[in-house]
Amino acid sequence: MNERVVVIGAGMGGLAAAILLAARGLDVLVLERAETPGGKLRQVGAGASRIDAGPTVFTMRWVFEEIFAAAGARLDDHLPLTRAQVLARHAWPDGSTLDLFADRAASAEAIGRFAGASEARGFIAFAERAARIWRTLEASFIREDRPSVLDLVARAGARDLMGISPFTTLDRALGEHFRDARLRQLFGRYATYCGSSPYAAPATLMLVAHVESEGVWSVDGGMYRVAQTLAALAERLGAGIRYGVPVSRITRHGGRASGVVLEDGETIPARAIICNGDSNAVATGLFGDLGAPVRPTTRAERSLSALTWATEATPQGFPLLRHSVFFSADYRAEFESLKRGRLPEQPTVYICAQDRADAGAAEPAQPERLLCLVNAPADGDAGKPTQEEIARCGERTLAQLRRCGLNLTFDPNRTVTAGPAEFAALFPATGGALYGPSAHGWAASFRRPGARTGLPGLYLAGGSTHPGPGVPMAALSGRLAASALMADLASTARSR
Repeated sequence: MNERVVVIGAGMGGLAAAILLAARGLDVLVLERAETPGGKLRQVGAGASRIDAGPTVFTMRWVFEEIFAAAGARLDDHLPLTRAQVLARHAWPDGSTLDLFADRAASAEAIGRFAGASEARGFIAFAERAARIWRTLEASFIREDRPSVLDLVARAGARDLMGISPFTTLDRALGEHFRDARLRQLFGRYATYCGSSPYAAPATLMLVAHVESEGVWSVDGGMYRVAQTLAALAERLGAGIRYGVPVSRITRHGGRASGVVLEDGETIPARAIICNGDSNAVATGLFGDLGAPVRPTTRAERSLSALTWATEATPQGFPLLRHSVFFSADYRAEFESLKRGRLPEQPTVYICAQDRADAGAAEPAQPERLLCLVNAPADGDAGKPTQEEIARCGERTLAQLRRCGLNLTFDPNRTVTAGPAEFAALFPATGGALYGPSAHGWAASFRRPGARTGLPGLYLAGGSTHPGPGVPMAALSGRLAASALMADLASTARSR
């Protein structure tokens, strides 16, 4: 079989699809508008350092083990990974801190010391519930290409489906396990992994807790090495990758996708196309009039954006781990501000200290590489927030860190700031939303497009499609797109 497949975008979904299709012997060409692979998994130069400025957590390693195995390779031979014993350190303005561990018993013991024996028991029940949700959804939903509600009921069963609490918000479900507001805040933060609010997202997102308990790894050389490794594997299998070549239009012929036209006018015919950009770029006509093959994402449906500071700095006063979270005093007020399109007055701050590891590890050399992140509304295409608002939010962010015991400054000569406007430019048709559509409401996951579109020959992959955002989920979307494409090619061949 020698069918040309064009993959638009060298993000996680596009690279995963390219690997799997090339391993099956297809002629694959990846076209990437940036000069490097990775999509949202990117690096920036700050001071004298290269700093990961996108996703910072590697989980669900089995996704990549399966992709490498399908390509006749072993993940461990290509990507050095170190499993974290401490998942993250959490701090509050009242001076309290809590570490969560990879070992459930160690986390329960820490929570008992932090908030009492009753909360430790609540954590065990919460962790068991999260595991049940994962077991219910993994095969019947996450690994399937956009299953409907009826499909999910048929595969998982109505009783199991109701057991995952799809009609309850995450915050409300957490209240069934924790009296301590800080713990509800901590575990409610899992909603932000999908760019959503814990007060509107469904309780099914508790499954993130189970995913993290199954393993969080750091990548030797940084997260960007994941993108480099996948790109190298795709090329080793025979896929071509061209960088710095924006696609301006997808062509149609005979009622199906037939190729692409590059920004410089070059036309590349294709038997099939996988678009690894935001699905809204296809839906809103950024690739030409394709007959509305995908439902557009409304502004109200957008997930969160972010303000990020990638910086070389010397933190003082607080023992950072690789992953540290500094919570605001009023979480609900924070999300109310975001809902109204405003940067929060007192933001929760995530810091990835990229030269650090677990507690007890040697202190890194100073200054060190940090990525600081706060949530922001996805209004980058409307000129919001303004530079003045971003500057004020930066000041409030540093003040919030000081309240939690961390002294930090952003040296403008060693800091790269990015916000909704920058993300909107990097990822067209998103307004700066970093996670596709939000996960608000029980039906949100079913509104995400799947691999197949309404235009034969055009497929979707990436964090805006099923099964959702995040490095492993985006890679899974690429796998689903490759599987759908191969099945359709086989069906066409049989019908000839």
